[in-house]
Amino acid sequence: METALNFNHILLFKTNISSNKGKQLLHNILDKHPAVQCWNIDVDDNDYVLRIISETLSHTQIIEIINHHGYKCCELT
Repeated sequence: METALNFNHILLFKTNISSNKGKQLLHNILDKHPAVQCWNIDVDDNDYVLRIISETLSHTQIIEIINHHGYKCCELT
């Protein structure tokens, strides 16, 4: 019997985080956040896609965290 994969805990965002300063900010915030299991940002993509794996955080919560630190962030659909 095949088990369906659940991707609901993978959150994708479009950001404007392209600088080393922005990447360091992400390290400081997301590495310490207890609800973030894993994350990465694709700085080679034009949308600077941020991918976060969390079983408890919502898109809205992540957007608020990133926006609070002066960067743009929106859900990638």
